[in-house]
Amino acid sequence: MRSFLFIPADSPKKLDKGMGSGADALILDLEDSISNERKDVARKAALEFLQNAAKEKTRPRLLVRINGFVTGLTDADLDVIVAGKPDAVMFPKAEGGASIVHLDAKLTAREAIAGVAEGHIKIVAQNVESAAGLFLAGTLRGSSARLIGCTWGPEDLSAELGAETNRTADDALTEPYRFARSVCLFGAAAAQVPAIETVYIDFRNLDGLRRDTGEARRDGFTGRLAIHPAQVPVINEVFTPTHEQIAHAQAIVDAFAAQKGAGAVGIDGKMYDRPHLVRAQALLARTR
Repeated sequence: MRSFLFIPADSPKKLDKGMGSGADALILDLEDSISNERKDVARKAALEFLQNAAKEKTRPRLLVRINGFVTGLTDADLDVIVAGKPDAVMFPKAEGGASIVHLDAKLTAREAIAGVAEGHIKIVAQNVESAAGLFLAGTLRGSSARLIGCTWGPEDLSAELGAETNRTADDALTEPYRFARSVCLFGAAAAQVPAIETVYIDFRNLDGLRRDTGEARRDGFTGRLAIHPAQVPVINEVFTPTHEQIAHAQAIVDAFAAQKGAGAVGIDGKMYDRPHLVRAQALLARTR
């Protein structure tokens, strides 16, 4: 999945528009965009939307961002939305493998109650949104078969740190947040799941989004969170391999296949070794 579009779960109009946005996944938000007074309304709206969307022949993946454990609202969220069989839940402020195991258990119990196949609902962890989550990012591996992705949140981190900003005047991440971003990448790689780049909050600045997203793809992220439908086409374009990239990756795979057991192969005067093969195979897998 390349693009993940956040939509407040209490806005049926925005949810309906989201279905035609071109996003690979919609995130029905029960957390930051919903006031405490409207949590119940949002849960019911999310369930209704999930049930109606299930009737569609083609649709984006549907995720629900639940409220994190620290809020005390997680159980109330799951009690309602699990019956709608979302493809995944987004888990804010996930703090290490133990928190994923805990959420897995909560999902398993509610899937049984709702008659949903065990393990149907996956987990995307916002696992680098707090200092504790950053230090525990290396503990996710093997925590749950439900885990399908990791992402991070500089806004929550900067609030926790009491920072004035997380970006410089020229729109670059400041040092603490470059480090947190890297930790997200390494944690996802260790857990053997995709790393998903965080939101780009200047949603009208599509040139900035394109540049920033290109850097994310370069560094190893495979998709990005979006906060506005206008961001979706840019994110999809940047994370879609070009014909040239696909052809080059296929050439590397074919060259290794033609030379069984080779540690390196030559193509057009350049040498490619096993790490290049792994990257080529990963690119072709994403294309498929």
